[in-house]
Amino acid sequence: MKKLFKALFSICKGFWTLLHFLRSFFLNLLFWGIILVIIAAVISKDDIQTEPDSILQLTIYGDIVEQKNAITPFTGSINDFFDIAPQSDETLLQDILDCIDAASQDSSITGILLDLRFMGSAGMNQLQDIGTALERFRQSGKKVIAAEDYYNQDQYFLASHADKIFLNPMGFVHLSGFGMYRLYFQEALEKLRINYHVFRVGSYKSALEPFIRNSMSPEDRQQSRSWLNALWASYVKTVSKQRAIDSKQILGYINNIPANLEETEGDLAKLAKENGLVDEIATSWQIRDYLCSISKRLPDGNYRSIHSDDYLKTIEKSYQEFPESDNNIAVIVAQGTILPGPSEPGIIGSETIVELIREAALSPETKAVVLRIDSGGGSAFASELIRQELLELKKKNKPLIISMGRMAASGAYWLSADADEIWASDDTLTGSIGIFMALPTFENMLNHAGIYQDGIGTTNLAGAFDLARPLSPEIKKTLQLSLENNYMKFISIVASGRQLPLETVEKLAQGKVYSGSAALELKLVDKIGSLDRAIAAAAEKAGLIHYDVTLLTPSMTLTEKFFYNFNTKITGNIVEHLPFGRALVELTKKTIIPTATNRRDPQSMYAHCMLDY
Repeated sequence: MKKLFKALFSICKGFWTLLHFLRSFFLNLLFWGIILVIIAAVISKDDIQTEPDSILQLTIYGDIVEQKNAITPFTGSINDFFDIAPQSDETLLQDILDCIDAASQDSSITGILLDLRFMGSAGMNQLQDIGTALERFRQSGKKVIAAEDYYNQDQYFLASHADKIFLNPMGFVHLSGFGMYRLYFQEALEKLRINYHVFRVGSYKSALEPFIRNSMSPEDRQQSRSWLNALWASYVKTVSKQRAIDSKQILGYINNIPANLEETEGDLAKLAKENGLVDEIATSWQIRDYLCSISKRLPDGNYRSIHSDDYLKTIEKSYQEFPESDNNIAVIVAQGTILPGPSEPGIIGSETIVELIREAALSPETKAVVLRIDSGGGSAFASELIRQELLELKKKNKPLIISMGRMAASGAYWLSADADEIWASDDTLTGSIGIFMALPTFENMLNHAGIYQDGIGTTNLAGAFDLARPLSPEIKKTLQLSLENNYMKFISIVASGRQLPLETVEKLAQGKVYSGSAALELKLVDKIGSLDRAIAAAAEKAGLIHYDVTLLTPSMTLTEKFFYNFNTKITGNIVEHLPFGRALVELTKKTIIPTATNRRDPQSMYAHCMLDY
């Protein structure tokens, strides 16, 4: 038996020794392999160059955003380092504009091919900004080409700015107009015996209507129709102008599709062409031949091109990472829902934004600040914290300009009101000056299931907010009074900041939503214009003629800084040399990306506008 155990022990020991050797061998092989690949990448690195007679393939990945927030700076650097295509579903608006404007001045670029296959959602203001940039490009004498198998509504808006629009014979143009539809849960909550206590100020503050109604209220229907019609009119006007067709023809194309399709025997591509929405119905081979005619045909029969991701690395961007002179305009982007704490993907964290504002206030190089906002609001408390820091910035005699993006409503307007100037686009959604809070209780549901709660407390407030107990009349009155007090603070802030009579602001408030052009007439904003124009206005107020523009972003950890700086020095397609590269980066993404946190307003009071179209 001893011999048997010794033999088994020897086998196990030998097996363990072999495993240890193999582990050490492969780890060393992996380490030196990475070192050799990095050295090769550095030594053999070729600068990206734009060859003559090239077409810029402008590819838009996912949603068009003001600031990328799907991944951390660390993970973003890893993606760039491994040269992995940005399939994380976001493209910076400013990157698109920079590519288009640089290409218009680049003699090597003969035209732009709009690659809209991967494009996600975008705000009307963003589409208008890109369309305006494409118009500037065309004025340089170069062509813009759109060629897709099909177009959705956002894609087609950009395509309408092209000199020539191609459509696949099996394709279609899907235009539907704008709408806003929501599910309503009042009856469901009653059947589930859930008491949803809603407190709000403002007849048009409709964020919580789905919990207290089974249908849209007349007030919400009225205001929603107003801003939806304004946005749709802007869309149709632009497309009809770019395509030189009557707006009635566009509306007829949408509203009479069944009858129109009978005339084209069900051919959607033919229907689009007959209505002037596209220029040519063509296959990919025919499109390639056309693109070769305006560029250089390569030996393989393809056309010479450069991808926008590569082209972006060759041009000077509008915004610097660090100030390069003593005259600097700082741009801070606030995108998402406003909540207390640090910023995360989709969240404007008050701590993070306050830190950036303070950095700009204390920087001697920063002479003015532009706060770019794309937000429907959120926590009233967090909005006030940001506003307080903006007031401290103004005490430093540094001009503050607000540039509104797709939306800057409710809490986002709260923190904007004291700016020296507020800029918006015609299609910005703003206003929604109102406030609400909500609290569900489940006592009836629990009682129906045979579950009851009982106990004692030392004061009337003990256990008052226990979700298994009903809200007492005293607590309801307390919450409503507190809410009304914060609402009065809101309209007082707007009245003071905008220098409007309190009575006027009260009429404009009540949760009403306005388009940018309507807000201009009502003096809720000062100017209509893009972010670039807002920056120019900030420079003018600061008395600057020559200046840099710096995009302030949250500070990185030492590890993030290492990888960021490492990435700026070493570029190359490492992943092609490492078969495990993509898997490694995917693993890194999953372990580095922060998880969303459920952060609440300390008073559970929200100034939030929940709109989509």
